[in-house]
Amino acid sequence: MKTKSSTLHNSLALLAHILFSLILSSCASYHPVAVDEVSFKQHSQTQIDGNVRVTASVLTQQEGAQIFGVDLARRWVQAVWVEIENGDSHNYWMLSSALDPDYYSPNEIAYSSHRWYAPGVNDRIDARFKQLAFRNPIKPGSVVSGFFFVNLDQDLKEVDIDLISREELKYFTFFFRLHELRTKTMFDVEHQHLQNEVVELDEKGLRRALENLPCCTTSREGLENGDPLNLVVIGNANELMPAFVRRGWHLAEETYWSSIWKTMGSFLFGKRYRYSPVSDLYLFGRKQDVALQKARGTIHQRNHLRLWLTSLRFSGREVWVGSISRDIGVHFTVKPGHFVTHKIDEDIDEVRNSFGEDMLFSQGLEKLGWARGMPAVSAEEPRLNLGGDPFYTDGLLLVLLFNRRPIAVKEVTFFDWERPSGRRM
Repeated sequence: MKTKSSTLHNSLALLAHILFSLILSSCASYHPVAVDEVSFKQHSQTQIDGNVRVTASVLTQQEGAQIFGVDLARRWVQAVWVEIENGDSHNYWMLSSALDPDYYSPNEIAYSSHRWYAPGVNDRIDARFKQLAFRNPIKPGSVVSGFFFVNLDQDLKEVDIDLISREELKYFTFFFRLHELRTKTMFDVEHQHLQNEVVELDEKGLRRALENLPCCTTSREGLENGDPLNLVVIGNANELMPAFVRRGWHLAEETYWSSIWKTMGSFLFGKRYRYSPVSDLYLFGRKQDVALQKARGTIHQRNHLRLWLTSLRFSGREVWVGSISRDIGVHFTVKPGHFVTHKIDEDIDEVRNSFGEDMLFSQGLEKLGWARGMPAVSAEEPRLNLGGDPFYTDGLLLVLLFNRRPIAVKEVTFFDWERPSGRRM
């Protein structure tokens, strides 16, 4: 029979063993990989403006962990490498806030990576981050390279490099497709439909073609109508994706085990997950080609957008039709195969026009207007989508034409077609 003294002794011994194991774990060796041994430069991009050459690369999660010896992605951080060759006769300074207004300093990330009771290792972590950080200025005839630490993106990322001097300013914009998630982009869809026949339209023909579109998305079998079509975006992937990313829109992941698990974590515990899958809706006999969303804190509230590529072309650019709605919460459902579903804002036009306002500030919107779509639906007699949620609408399609060149808000022009009611945009 054990005495209280022996039980206490065994408990203390177990506690000491656990503490000793934790100390050994904290004091484990720290061996980051040499920068030249990591292949991040293989997916870098280079641009030249006059006598200045800029190269940039967004590190993958694995590459960041190798170089810095810590898992940056667990802290929702990623490293961006920048190299600048200055062939001008004056200094340049790179503006960190242009890269990310909420960027992290090297000391900040190093300190958050410290290990418990491991001062020697922590000193090496601090030294590593300081050694590899980018340092201004970029002097005449010099090449300066180093790393910045920005907020984590896992699908697409725009990297803006702004260089300032007393003599001039230089701007460089890079756009990266990342491969940390299972997603489909507009680039993929364009490549998939590359061999399809296209129909080139003038403005009058475009308007007529849009007015003849179906009213709504459907179920897989096409027997039930879902969310209404209320949006048209015109442009190729190089014109559209940077504008969306610039305004905080992210791709939705495909539905598979990992994305389902992450969605459950976000739903139950409010964990951050900006790429949660959306349910499938159908048009032209196929589910959405691309799904994007702008999430709030959790998946309970988000704007989501489904797009389908058509065979139509206007000014040589692809015409995509879509449905956009705003998730405002979740509720239980009796629909087969579902326990809960998102509740959408029944004022479908509000989020449609909100998206138009959002794109006005994307620097990529060239022209906008409204075309006649489905018959108007009143708030007093709303229709239901596939999830059983009511909606009402003036029935108009918001039409947005994009361009890759930077466009100020005051330069945006209009299709002189339909006009929304006075309380609208």
